[in-house]
Amino acid sequence: MTPGLFVLLSVAGGAGAALRFVLDGLLRERLGARLPWGTAIINVSGSLLLGVLTGLLTRGLPEAVLTVLGIGLLGGYTTFSTASVETVRLIQQRRWAASLLYGLGVLVLSVAAGALGLTLVVS
Repeated sequence: MTPGLFVLLSVAGGAGAALRFVLDGLLRERLGARLPWGTAIINVSGSLLLGVLTGLLTRGLPEAVLTVLGIGLLGGYTTFSTASVETVRLIQQRRWAASLLYGLGVLVLSVAAGALGLTLVVS
């Protein structure tokens, strides 16, 4: 990896994290904080976009672009660890059904969104 690519990757990762922070706050204001909808929406949308970018590799997208946008921007934007912590918080609140649906739902929907994004471009 060249120093320039490393800098772009780092800046994109920071931008993705900042975007996640702002969007999560906006979604929490609009949808409430009873369930962590912001993190779910962010992870699913990020997975969809990563699937699209990965599919674009087959159409000639340079790997450096995937590195910066996929690993950097979308890596900073999405957050599996936060979704895991939020699932544990629901368990700690003894909200068993919500924790099960949220934990599995985010996982299944994120994988499905990634597959959909890839399929939309490759098909």
